[in-house]
Amino acid sequence: MTLESKVPSGPMDKRWSRHKFDLKLVAPANKRKHTILVVGTGLAGASAAATLAELGYNVQAFFYHDSPRRAHSIAAQGGINAAKNYQNDGDSVHRLFYDTVKGGDFRAREANVHRLAEVSVNIIDQCVAQGVPFARDYGGELANRSFGGAQVSRTFYARGQTGQQLLLGAYSSLMRQVDLGKVKLFPRREMLDLVVIDGVARGIVCRNLVTGEFESYAGDAVLLCTGGYGNVFYLSTNAKNCNVTAAWRAARRGAFFANPCFTQIHPTCIPQSGEHQSKLTLMSESLRNDGRVWVPLKKGDTRSPREIPEAERDYFLERRYPSFGNLVPRDVASRASKAVCDEGRGVGPTGLSVYLDFAASIERDGENTIRQKYGNLFQMYEKITDDNPYEVPMRIYPAVHYTMGGLWVDYNLESTVPGLFVLGEANFSDHGANRLGASALMQGLADGYFIVPYTLGSHIAGRTLAKVTTDHPAFADAVKASRDVTTRLLAVQGSRSVDSFHRELGMTLWNNCGMARNDAGLRSAREKIRELRDQFWSNVRVTGKGEELNQTLEHAGRVADYFEFAELLVIDATERQESCGGHFREEYQTEEGEAKRNDDKFQYVAAWEFAGVGEDPKLHKEPLTFEEVHPSQRSYK
Repeated sequence: MTLESKVPSGPMDKRWSRHKFDLKLVAPANKRKHTILVVGTGLAGASAAATLAELGYNVQAFFYHDSPRRAHSIAAQGGINAAKNYQNDGDSVHRLFYDTVKGGDFRAREANVHRLAEVSVNIIDQCVAQGVPFARDYGGELANRSFGGAQVSRTFYARGQTGQQLLLGAYSSLMRQVDLGKVKLFPRREMLDLVVIDGVARGIVCRNLVTGEFESYAGDAVLLCTGGYGNVFYLSTNAKNCNVTAAWRAARRGAFFANPCFTQIHPTCIPQSGEHQSKLTLMSESLRNDGRVWVPLKKGDTRSPREIPEAERDYFLERRYPSFGNLVPRDVASRASKAVCDEGRGVGPTGLSVYLDFAASIERDGENTIRQKYGNLFQMYEKITDDNPYEVPMRIYPAVHYTMGGLWVDYNLESTVPGLFVLGEANFSDHGANRLGASALMQGLADGYFIVPYTLGSHIAGRTLAKVTTDHPAFADAVKASRDVTTRLLAVQGSRSVDSFHRELGMTLWNNCGMARNDAGLRSAREKIRELRDQFWSNVRVTGKGEELNQTLEHAGRVADYFEFAELLVIDATERQESCGGHFREEYQTEEGEAKRNDDKFQYVAAWEFAGVGEDPKLHKEPLTFEEVHPSQRSYK
């Protein structure tokens, strides 16, 4: 199969407007005849569902929470990027485009990134109109702050609650359409399969998480807005219920999975405190605006931070990257923190953390100013660690956060399964090998509000879609396949908990495919994953029944998918013999320890076709061409 990106021709800054004109339209009266299934109601899903309903489509929205307000989008703290240039500091659509392509280490599709930068300016207006309480300066104008990978201030924020406030804005638009009868909500449903009829996505199978019933739903298109797969590592900053199941089940039905090895390690997380933890907590990247990152100059220095004088501190990000300082991109900051800890200069009980110090900012601007900017983040840190960051530095260490890989999509956000559109973090399209901070919220809302409402119409108007109901045999087959997995999990009756398998899988990935990877470790990890998968299916213990609320069963199904997906992740990391962004192969680095790409051989998107459990997937390559931003050795010095 040839991957057709469907990127329009012409000048880069005219492609999206031209493409919108060329897309087929659906007449308002005809939109009422079509049903769209939206899976996931975070920022991408809620904004898409609300906008499509506003256009006249009938929308059904599915989510495993009890309310769309509980989607993981609420956890995004620091802000959302947009090229408004309110600070008059030299920002522009082109600069946001440039920073994003460079930040992704030249492994993203240029046209998609430029479109993202273009529509970013509209997102802010949309959200302000919805009442999102963005921070404002003394004169009442919207305020901005800086984020990693940029030398301008383009990040709009609502203290440390930006994701939550944006989601409430999208939720209000969604609920307006629910009240009008254009959107029907299906809470506490988990998508377990994609139904493909005559080569086109026409429905889904869900498990009702309250009753255990398997339910089928038919439509004219399916939108997957289900987030990323970071929880395959067990410990991550994601909510515990975040998972890969919907995307992976779609991959098993023919949707190619792109760049799964591109996982992001966030440098600013509260360090792990013990084996008891089931997740990690993010401290917003925005804190690096005013916090300075440092470690002692001497190895094994166990003095308290206030006892270590300035002359005996190493502000290593400022030293190594003077142009960007503490605001280097996440992958760069994470590797630098790991390096000083590996040298024996890490701090805290485990030696696996560095300081994030606000003393200089508090002295310069006053505690009240810092409190206004970051008060809720400081409060959260103190509740978790029992340390007051106004008085002592925070301790931080990198952790799995975001996933740049996802289902492959073309310029229309359509996967290799016609009629299956993939939005937000669930697709691969915009961030390359590393996402710049504050760009996740931007992509989710761009996809939902301003991109798929146009491109979906081309699918509806451009294909003959015969009427399909859940009586079609394909739905019965999909229900049987989903039910068989549940029956098999319940029948094992082994002696090991689901959580113990998940934890061991996660540690295998973290140790061999985390911040650093090498060929021997990756090959060992693949064998270990296969062994664990066999043990899982012969010795897992799933208590309870299938015909009831059963969270152990839910977790077991997700971990079963993680075992299959984890092998693909490792295969992709093994195949990509270069370092770029979040994918750092130890064999491929500069003399200074920076990522070393191999553009001649690996300047492509790796899209993997599922070939069966335990079988080698088939690799398809989408070559990446760069017309506006020419690849170079990424430098933040």
